[in-house]
Amino acid sequence: MCERTSGAEGQPRNVVWRLYTEYADDGRRYAALGTVATLVGRTVSLVPALVIGLAVDAVFLAQRPYNLPFVPADLIPADATGQLYFSVTVLVVATAVGAVASWVEDWGWSVFAQRVQRSLRVDAYDALQRQELAYFTRRRTGDLMSVLNNDVNALQTFLEDGLSATVWILATVAGIGAILVGLNPALTAITLLPIPLLAAFTLAFTRIVEPRYLGVREEIGDLNARLENSVSGIEVIKTQGGESFETERVREASESYLRASLAAIRVRITYFPGLTLISGAGFAVTFLVGGLWVLGVAPFGFSGTLTPGAFVTFVIYAQQFIWPIIRLGDVVDDYERAKTAGLRVDELLGRDAAVTDRPDAPDLTVTDGAVTFADVSFAYREQPVIRDVDVDIAGGATVGVVGPTGAGKSTLLKLLPRLYDADEGSVRIDGQDIRDVTIRSLRQSIGYVSQDPFLFYGTVAENIRYGTFDATDEEVERAAERAQAAEFVRKLPDGFDTPVGERGVKLSGGQRQRLAIARTMLKDPEILILDEATSAVDTETEALIQASLREFAADRTTFVIAHRLSTVRNAGRILVLDGGRVVDDGSHEDLLCADGLYANLWRVQVGDVQSLPAEFLERALERQSTILSDGDE
Repeated sequence: MCERTSGAEGQPRNVVWRLYTEYADDGRRYAALGTVATLVGRTVSLVPALVIGLAVDAVFLAQRPYNLPFVPADLIPADATGQLYFSVTVLVVATAVGAVASWVEDWGWSVFAQRVQRSLRVDAYDALQRQELAYFTRRRTGDLMSVLNNDVNALQTFLEDGLSATVWILATVAGIGAILVGLNPALTAITLLPIPLLAAFTLAFTRIVEPRYLGVREEIGDLNARLENSVSGIEVIKTQGGESFETERVREASESYLRASLAAIRVRITYFPGLTLISGAGFAVTFLVGGLWVLGVAPFGFSGTLTPGAFVTFVIYAQQFIWPIIRLGDVVDDYERAKTAGLRVDELLGRDAAVTDRPDAPDLTVTDGAVTFADVSFAYREQPVIRDVDVDIAGGATVGVVGPTGAGKSTLLKLLPRLYDADEGSVRIDGQDIRDVTIRSLRQSIGYVSQDPFLFYGTVAENIRYGTFDATDEEVERAAERAQAAEFVRKLPDGFDTPVGERGVKLSGGQRQRLAIARTMLKDPEILILDEATSAVDTETEALIQASLREFAADRTTFVIAHRLSTVRNAGRILVLDGGRVVDDGSHEDLLCADGLYANLWRVQVGDVQSLPAEFLERALERQSTILSDGDE
């Protein structure tokens, strides 16, 4: 990813310039090609007015000789008819060259912008992936998608249209300005009178419209988030009869977007007529002064004569000179849109992830797979989740992790692959602090199966192979067999080549869990974390999967998070969490004899509710009222 610098006051440098300097290496030659084509096109576009004015004076009025700059005199016919045909030929050639230059210009700038867009989106996505897990839990998917799509596209649009237009404007103003000064310096001064007013008007526009465009980008993110959430939850919407309710919520989000858009539109549609009015008034003054001069009434003490042909040429160029200034309004408008989008992309690109590798961190070396939580504490959104956990797990042990909902079970084990970093204390594997080794090697050594497994859009085989991308078909099928998934996979229409749909929607929850387990088995990690890994399968299938998992976990350190205590009953060691603390630690039999929280949870699961002490029920009510709103344990 590109390194980024900031301005003198700590603000990001001009977004467009940074995009050009940091992301245009692969497309800069196309921008150069587009620039050359723009200059050529603008040069030949200036020829017709010059030829027409000359033809009026030299061919029709015979008031001056037929002389064209840079054209040898011996190439110009001597008679008026020949000069007319010559003028027409020059006009046709100039038009043809201009058309070719226009094609090359559009191609060059388009390729440049598309290549920058590709590099920028890849970098933005890479920066997004490297953010810590908490970053995603605090943000809506629709907002993140808006940055990667809408905002990056807005920047690409400006690079494609705005930069080419800027070159076009500069070339036009410089070329025509030089011609006007050459034709009549005094009348040129009249033509330039509106420029300071146009500049002040444009400056006011940029200051007013920028916060409005930023509001539009934010509302797009809100609307995308609402639409994404509604589409993802379509099954709940239909089963709960919430279609009208969701339509109303989308309508409200659309209304907010409409209000933000109209606020920006009101400023924009005022700006362009204002530019036209100022420019038109300036042109009218130029036409009046020039017309009086042709009639022999030179105003303001101007001296000399002004021929009709020279005046026609000047008027055409003056009109062309005003148009780029008006076109500048479009460029400024597009730039303000791109700048607000760029600020959002820049925020993502410039954000330092909270969980990163330390400089020169070595790879993790796993020997026994021993895991130590040394006085570990962790808070999420300033609310303590893990408190003073201090346990040592022997390599190769199978450890059950249980506790009430919200006790911190999942969060504790998410610290192990550094999905979060502990606020206090340390987590070590075979004596190595996991913050001192590379994240990649750490996560390659850990297999994680969650209770809500995610499948990517693709085939069954692609999802099992995900993370072990070089696995053979035989290895994929073997992993599926070990996870008790091969039988149902082979009954699918295309077997292992069957698409699973978005998020695995074509499969049942139990089938998705078995594929996730197969994916982890194929990875063959030294440490295994099973977070309610069989919660979505029936009892018979669970028994088969548990048998496979026991065989798979026999020679590796395994953590099993479970609400159903029967799942961890045979674990050599069980940790019981409550309120983020380890309150019980031992085997199933030891914990039952201790008659603590574990024993009460066991009574609940075997249906012996009458034996539960009153304080347990009171504590259960208290726990339910304080569970984190995001549902993470």
